Amino acid sequence: MNLVASDTRTALTEALKRRAREVEHALDVLLPLPDGQEKRLIEAMRYAVLGGGKRLRGFLVMETASLFSVAPACAARVAASVEMLHAYSLVHDDLPAMDDDDLRRGQPSCHRAFDEATAILAGDALLTRAFEVLVDSDTHSDSQARCELVAALGAAAGARGMVGGQMIDMVSEGTQLSAPEVTRLQALKTGRLIQYSAEAGAILGRAPPQQRHHIAAFGRDLGAAFQIADDILDAEGTEEEIGKTAGKDAAAGKATMVSIMGLEQARAHAAMLAAQAANYLASFGDRAAHLVALTDFVVSRRS
Repeated sequence: MNLVASDTRTALTEALKRRAREVEHALDVLLPLPDGQEKRLIEAMRYAVLGGGKRLRGFLVMETASLFSVAPACAARVAASVEMLHAYSLVHDDLPAMDDDDLRRGQPSCHRAFDEATAILAGDALLTRAFEVLVDSDTHSDSQARCELVAALGAAAGARGMVGGQMIDMVSEGTQLSAPEVTRLQALKTGRLIQYSAEAGAILGRAPPQQRHHIAAFGRDLGAAFQIADDILDAEGTEEEIGKTAGKDAAAGKATMVSIMGLEQARAHAAMLAAQAANYLASFGDRAAHLVALTDFVVSRRS
């Protein structure tokens, strides 16, 4: 790695840490612990969403919002809401009825740390809290912007987005899918929420249609590259590196780009998607430097 690339990676690492702190603070404020009997539920919600992680989705919201001079406090609320929704999906994904995973981010899954019923309720509550945050006037003074955020997140997370992708993933276990079918599955299950996270910053900033289109396309291709990188990590990473059980895709007979293309071709395809994503940011120049660096980070990470 040359000095320029090293400096770029260092700058991105610092930016990721800084944005993660901002998002964590917003989450802490938005999920206060009550004194009543529902306290255990909030504890489970906080356990699920404040348990670390890359905060990639929150980072995307914060960084794209900064391109349009959005107030950081407003962007942090939207970033927190998408992290809540993402955490809900992981809590439910880990349940015995789904992927049945005992580990998440190197710690016991929510249903292991608490119990299955509490984990289900915590996921439900995180999902609904995410939308509650978006409709609050503290998130944006323009009601049209708030409506667009709610509509976009609902579309990304629902039956034609993340949840639909999870359904396809479940019913496809043990069957042979084509590359286009796997691409669609992954676009729904993972890509749509990452695309939303990028586009949310443009919605907050009331970006003109062409710029919003470029940001959305960037998020779409970044999401695709991210999921292929996840498939690669599942195939060759260790439990210590990825913070969850490794090798589960192959064991469950799940179709991935790795199972279809092989490791090297999948790695090359992810790199191509990452480069394509970066190209959509060209018009923003140096202001998008962290986002451009992120495209390389998602395909070269080891966790």
